[in-house]
Amino acid sequence: MTAAVKPVRGRADGPAANYRRQVAHDIRHELGTIMMLASALMTSKDMGHDSRMRVQQLLGEAHWLDELIRAYDTTPADGRRCPEPVRLDELTMDIVRSIELSGAALITMEADPVSARVDRLALWRAVRNVVCNAFGAAGSDGTLAVRVASIDGVAVIEVDDDGPGFDPAKATPASLGLKIVAEFLESCGGSVEIGQSSLGGCRVRLLLPEADSPSRPEAVWHARRAV
Repeated sequence: MTAAVKPVRGRADGPAANYRRQVAHDIRHELGTIMMLASALMTSKDMGHDSRMRVQQLLGEAHWLDELIRAYDTTPADGRRCPEPVRLDELTMDIVRSIELSGAALITMEADPVSARVDRLALWRAVRNVVCNAFGAAGSDGTLAVRVASIDGVAVIEVDDDGPGFDPAKATPASLGLKIVAEFLESCGGSVEIGQSSLGGCRVRLLLPEADSPSRPEAVWHARRAV
């Protein structure tokens, strides 16, 4: 009798699945080449400060792309990935540095060392979504203020912009382009607050259960006017 071969969890067998794995491998190989070239540029003596910063950010974006490809290739069939402790301040800083180099808007950031136990890539997608939305609302000559802190056992990522604002009564994840954010927060027991920013535009606050803290923010989406 021949023993049945069990499929690897999260991967479908067959030519299509095998082809996707081969393509993912080739993409990671090309990304590795890009990273090596960028690293070589970093050591070039004729590189100015601004150019060096942009190359450094290219390296950072390439690393995130590599993580996304690996997640696509290894995520279980049910889509559930194991949460892990993630430094919110470091991850948010990576995102801010990338976005601020893509336009002229002024971004300020204050960050305390804060961790939450979440899916790292899902958090990255959610925070990037919020910051990109605020960056677009502020415009080329606008201002953003990003803050990461721990408040009463709750990890907080706050993004303010000086854009045109919104009607709190009509704010929903879909209307604000934050569906990705809402899905992420629902999966990890977090919540979001939407209000008017002190800068005059919109304020988005992501509330997450802080790592090693018994406190859990109520999982709810609500828009409110800032007091």
